[in-house]
Amino acid sequence: MNERVKYLQSITPFNLLPIEVLQSVAEQLQEVSYKKDTIIYQQETTKLKGVDIIVKGQYESFFYDSIQNKRLIEYHDAGFCYGGVSVLLNRRQSLRTVIAKKGTLVYFLHRKDFRALCKAYEDFFLYFTAEFGKRMQNEEFVHFFKRPAAFEESYLAADQIYSRKIESVEYRPIVQCTGDTPIFEAAAHMASHKVSCLFVTDEANHIVGYVTDITLRDKVIAQQRSAADAVSSVMDNPIVAIDVEAYVYEAVLMMFSTKTRYLLVKKDGQYVGFLSRNKLLSEQAQSPLVFIQSVKSAVSDEELKRKWDSVPHFVNQLLERGVNAQIANQVISTIADTIAQKVIESTIDVVGLPPAKFVFMVLGSEGRKEQTFKTDQDNAIIYEDKANEHREEVREYFLDFAQQVSGRLNSIGISYCTGGFMAQNPKWTHSLSHWKRNYISWMAESLPETVINFSTFFDCRFVYGDASIMDELHEFLNEELQKPMDKLFHNMAINALQYEPPLTFFNTIRTFKKNEREVFDIKKAMTPIVDLVRVYALKNRVFEVNTGERMKALRKLEVFSETAYHELSQSYYFLMSMRLKKQAVQIIYDKASPDNYIDLSSLTKIERVTLKEIFKVIGNFQSKIKMDFTNSVLG
Repeated sequence: MNERVKYLQSITPFNLLPIEVLQSVAEQLQEVSYKKDTIIYQQETTKLKGVDIIVKGQYESFFYDSIQNKRLIEYHDAGFCYGGVSVLLNRRQSLRTVIAKKGTLVYFLHRKDFRALCKAYEDFFLYFTAEFGKRMQNEEFVHFFKRPAAFEESYLAADQIYSRKIESVEYRPIVQCTGDTPIFEAAAHMASHKVSCLFVTDEANHIVGYVTDITLRDKVIAQQRSAADAVSSVMDNPIVAIDVEAYVYEAVLMMFSTKTRYLLVKKDGQYVGFLSRNKLLSEQAQSPLVFIQSVKSAVSDEELKRKWDSVPHFVNQLLERGVNAQIANQVISTIADTIAQKVIESTIDVVGLPPAKFVFMVLGSEGRKEQTFKTDQDNAIIYEDKANEHREEVREYFLDFAQQVSGRLNSIGISYCTGGFMAQNPKWTHSLSHWKRNYISWMAESLPETVINFSTFFDCRFVYGDASIMDELHEFLNEELQKPMDKLFHNMAINALQYEPPLTFFNTIRTFKKNEREVFDIKKAMTPIVDLVRVYALKNRVFEVNTGERMKALRKLEVFSETAYHELSQSYYFLMSMRLKKQAVQIIYDKASPDNYIDLSSLTKIERVTLKEIFKVIGNFQSKIKMDFTNSVLG
């Protein structure tokens, strides 16, 4: 018995327990021997009866992937306690598959006795939860521990084809002409309406056929027919129609059985629009690229708004299927960029060609490609310098242009910026030389207010226009940042230290009351990482804008160690994933406006433990920036 007590005293976390407790524990232990290569536990299958304390020999633990390859292999020697995390945090299911090596001997402690120790001795309990929190910062571990949702559960999954009706699909208005219209006029009509299908009517205005881009290629150009011939001479048949109350799968089957690429849509006996095969299939596609392509093909602000409104549903299902939060951010930003580009192009069609080369750039979280579902407009315009006599004319054009773009984006659902960081604000639409003076002023003065401005405008990204203007701005900043900038970096560091991780001295998450709930602000919890990485990027003249890409660049420059890079990156994207999922739930299920408040009671024990470890990581990095930029541990 004394041997067992001595052994327990030599290993963590049992050495945290009083001697009289260890004597009691030693009495409860059972010796168990395993032959070499015995499979003891299987991941997510075996229910653990307790924990194993390895006395001699070795455990090999790992995850099996879908093709039975061993992943994240670990070897555990004498002194290791296996099963604590599984019993406490995984409903007793073994986290990993475990094989005994070398004829292993273990002391087995029943789960009831183990849980009693955890309940009575907090340090003993925290040892296991902290171990799990550290593991949850490993992306590969998270992937295997929290497997993506089943394919069938996806919002974009194939079974949606059987439950959606035609009325829920975006169909296009009918564009038509009479049968005696010359082919060249019909083609011009298609071009002006930006459609690939034109319907043909008879004298009674009944639709009797249609022509498409393919019709014109195969029956007119390939056969060298006269473009003056009547369009009825080359139109295709038959006309196939479907009711708005029909299901999508019926439309797809109808298209394939009739070999038609276009369906007319009927409502109350009247034709109200049409669908193309490509459009219908793209509505069912799971690829973000296909979704983005459907945004590009939208023909009105109303359709863009419907697309933007569906983004939370789309992105939430990507997250549920295991897609990394960084990719989810990029999908949201790419969709927002695509919408902005379409709005800008169609606004130019209305107001006329710009009188100077320009760049429409986005700022802040949109500039960093880190948009969430609670986002607003942050944008600005830089235009090339013009001669004095044209200055006012150019400026007037871009201010009017910016106002129209911002107004349309707001109506689509990308709201006005409450802080006024928009191109329609005269402060943020200027010539390139004026912008250069802005940056010089911000860097030279380096006051708290100007540091915040500079931070916002350092997170800027080209969306539309002449990229050479942005290149020139970067070259200018690269030269300026080679000058002594200690005061600027010092003040930016102070700014990065404003928000402390919400972790108390007693290792609990600091909260505040919001509508009777105990919450913390996850955006503020993430802000130190964004600000910290920005300061190092600026000092090292790294012009990546995305926080993750900045971290990679700083790792390559050996500003961050490999360990520091992984800890910071995994912490940031764990928080981002939690933030996006929470906002998606508010929009989709609660039908409420999203916010950044995380209710502690809604989190699992695993999530709370992981958050504590992440907040420790952030705190450690803030200590580093205090030393590097303020020459003080206290900041």
